[in-house]
Amino acid sequence: MAVVAALAVLVPVGWMWADSLVATPYSVMDMGTPDLGGGPGEHAAGHDMAGMGTPVDALREPPGPADVEVTLEARVGRVTLPSGRVVEGYSLNGTTPGPEIRAVQGQVVQVRLVNADVPEGVTLHWHGYDVPAGDDGVAGVTQDAVPVGGSFVYRFRADQAGTFWYHSHQVADPQVRGGLFGALVVTPRAGLGATGDVLAVAHLYEGRRTVNGLDGDVAAPGAPGSRVRVRVVNTDNGPLQAWVGGAPYRLVAIDGVDVVGPTPTTDALSVTAGARADLEIDLPADGAGVRVDLGGSAVTFGRALPPTPRPAGQLDPLHYGTPAALGFDPDAADRRFDYVIGRRPGFVDGWPGLYWTVNGHLWPDVPMYVVREGDVVRMRIDNHSGDLHPMHLHGHHAVVLARDGVPATGSPWWVDSLDAQDGHTYDIAFVADNPGLWMDHCHNLAHPAEGLMAHLVYEGVTTPYRVGETGGHTHNDPE
Repeated sequence: MAVVAALAVLVPVGWMWADSLVATPYSVMDMGTPDLGGGPGEHAAGHDMAGMGTPVDALREPPGPADVEVTLEARVGRVTLPSGRVVEGYSLNGTTPGPEIRAVQGQVVQVRLVNADVPEGVTLHWHGYDVPAGDDGVAGVTQDAVPVGGSFVYRFRADQAGTFWYHSHQVADPQVRGGLFGALVVTPRAGLGATGDVLAVAHLYEGRRTVNGLDGDVAAPGAPGSRVRVRVVNTDNGPLQAWVGGAPYRLVAIDGVDVVGPTPTTDALSVTAGARADLEIDLPADGAGVRVDLGGSAVTFGRALPPTPRPAGQLDPLHYGTPAALGFDPDAADRRFDYVIGRRPGFVDGWPGLYWTVNGHLWPDVPMYVVREGDVVRMRIDNHSGDLHPMHLHGHHAVVLARDGVPATGSPWWVDSLDAQDGHTYDIAFVADNPGLWMDHCHNLAHPAEGLMAHLVYEGVTTPYRVGETGGHTHNDPE
């Protein structure tokens, strides 16, 4: 009886362990089960059927002259922050944050990434920028990680004006935490007029909050009586609480998309991990102090103003601004998907633990969401995992239609990074207008390695790249 009881436990556990093992290298096209979302397509349309189809690296900006050309050299080791503090981490051109890349809407941007000495390899992902799929910068999905001594050239047309950022998507959690990132700002063709333009990149280096690599309060230029736009970028794994003391502000853009009809507010604002928020402030004509608090650091204008307490009110983008047309009908969706986030014990690639699940399944048995170009797509994100997850879909912006069944009543709330609060549901929609193979994952960058990662694929698109050891020298590891 003891032997039978032992076998009753050990045999299922052994089967689960063996079933979780993943051969390496592997293609993400072979992961999980294709989900057609009720739309047309063959059962295995989303999988790499003997490599047939358009390879993702063929979906790129055509070669030609560039308006903005930048070379970024990645290094690992001791880095001196702009504040003077020395940290262990990574740098781009000797600094972290890396150089700010600026372009004017419509220009072609070309960035050459050189790996000087980062042994695990590097890539650059253009977070929130809907680049062609071949330039998405995900190791093992859209390219091989750039090895020591190697380089890779990214090209895209800057059609979207707004605030964005770039970061490594090779062993992304330690590399981003360690400083392998920078800001990307695209200004409108017509410019910003007389509005001042202030960048505020928030990041925790070794547990201490910085803005643009500076500790504490950061003084910014702004004449009394002028208007300034503060571009807040949250590069960390958790939400950032922001508020303005000394003057009201308007939330004029979220994730690089303008808000319609923004109104003055003094409420606090939660900025999702990976997200951006553009705050517009009319500075007092008498030079009185204004401070934008960013979770322990601040951007300041005018005379010194002591820290102000966090406001009791919280701005809710679901009901902020003025409604406007979306340009498509979400109720006539061609595909409808569920992204249900949970958690349970099990094995992932042979390792036991408490892992995140997608639609009840542990990685790699997660959905491969399959679409066709032109599809209207609806997705319901349902989080009952016990934790907050900043969900990030590559290559697309989605509009938030409802939260917990309560419809949006404000300006269209377009996001590429969305905080999925525990115990809540979110209905989002987008048009499948950027063919490729795209990650759809949690941007708490420790979580994808624990299973919180799926992909969106367009029919007929495949990838020649593999996660794991490739070519005898590159170990692709996107998270």
